[in-house]
Amino acid sequence: MKELKGKELLLVGFTLFSMFFGAGNLIFPPFTGAQAGTATWIAFAGLAVSAVGFPILGVVAVARSGGLDKLAGRVSTRFAAVFTFLIYLSIGPCLAIPRTASTSFEMAVTPFLGESAPAGMLQLIYSVLFFAAALALALQPERLTDRLGKVLCPILIALIVVLFVGCLVKPVGGYTVPTGNYTGNQAVRGFLDGYQTMDTIAALNFGIIIALNIKARGVEQEKSVVRGTIRAGWIAGAMLLVIYAMLAHIGAMAGGAFPGAANGAEILTKMVPAVFGTWGSAILAAVFVIACFNTCVGLISCCSEYFCGLFPRISYRWWAVFFAVVSMAVSNAGLNMILKVSVPVLNAIYPVAIVLILLSFCQKWLEGLRYVYPMAILFTGVSSVLSALRGASLLPSGVAELLVKAPLASMGLGWVIPAVLGAAIGILLSLVLGGRRTRLG
Repeated sequence: MKELKGKELLLVGFTLFSMFFGAGNLIFPPFTGAQAGTATWIAFAGLAVSAVGFPILGVVAVARSGGLDKLAGRVSTRFAAVFTFLIYLSIGPCLAIPRTASTSFEMAVTPFLGESAPAGMLQLIYSVLFFAAALALALQPERLTDRLGKVLCPILIALIVVLFVGCLVKPVGGYTVPTGNYTGNQAVRGFLDGYQTMDTIAALNFGIIIALNIKARGVEQEKSVVRGTIRAGWIAGAMLLVIYAMLAHIGAMAGGAFPGAANGAEILTKMVPAVFGTWGSAILAAVFVIACFNTCVGLISCCSEYFCGLFPRISYRWWAVFFAVVSMAVSNAGLNMILKVSVPVLNAIYPVAIVLILLSFCQKWLEGLRYVYPMAILFTGVSSVLSALRGASLLPSGVAELLVKAPLASMGLGWVIPAVLGAAIGILLSLVLGGRRTRLG
């Protein structure tokens, strides 16, 4: 019985890291550092929980449960179908895949354009080339370890290390007082901003492609594939933590030199050339293109695998083409528009994903208590959707004011108490009604 270990395990871990580390991963840690200033590492602790801890726990939870459909099926079959569908649309053509192209264009092309350049036309041309190349790799998902893990991931890591070392050797700016959203509750703010990497919901789906790559390396038994997936997850998590710390420090230094930046992309655009001169823009462009390209390939692959299984009459190849074309069209809306839309959607979905993952680690105590998952997810979902609608100013003022007064709502964690309450009610209902059942996954 072959087990994944040594160099092969490291390569699969690199592949998973490459799939995780895309647009949001480059944008948000520097922005956190720039705003948090002297409280950067307090904020970073919160960011690490939601942007590293939960994604890796998500990989483990899905691997141990036998797939996202079985994990979500502990709530109900209908919920599993709807939730999984929404997750794939979010990490697919609606948000995450288009963001890879729009972000890399903003970072790799826009800085080199003159004021009279036809930016719209150039972005269209760039997106066509970007998605054509990503599609070419995604058409063979079982070979991503050879292409992402062996080649692109080491190059990406080396370039980020160069940026970090440059900022240490030639420091520009310095840590300043916290500003913006980070003037208080920095750890909580960092936790909430970690949502924007989208990695927790992506983690629920990446297992499909990682399992394919593990099997392609001769690992056949399902238990060995699961163990290999979990170990690769821990490797990817450790790499994410280190790289995020480097980017947070760069952002914190930039906060003193270039205050008032609108996002992490702007911070890096100003900071890196200040350290490296004219070469800085080229290095940064390469970092963004490679990171976003890796993630784009991984997302197209896992979305295509899922929908091919859901609608087998359409081949994997055609699903990949479909997602590449649709994502290309959406990406031309621009980075700011995509980020504006992503915030309320992620605020609604993320808490549900977090609670589902946490419940999976309590499974041995919840075994057979049939109402725990449904009630916990119901209460969490209602709370997070209402909070997202309030954040988007889509609720009547009276309702919005009432929601703000809920426990922890002012900190952006209004879903926590409903989740705990729902789980408690689920336990009581199960005990009172005798609702024990066999394990679903």
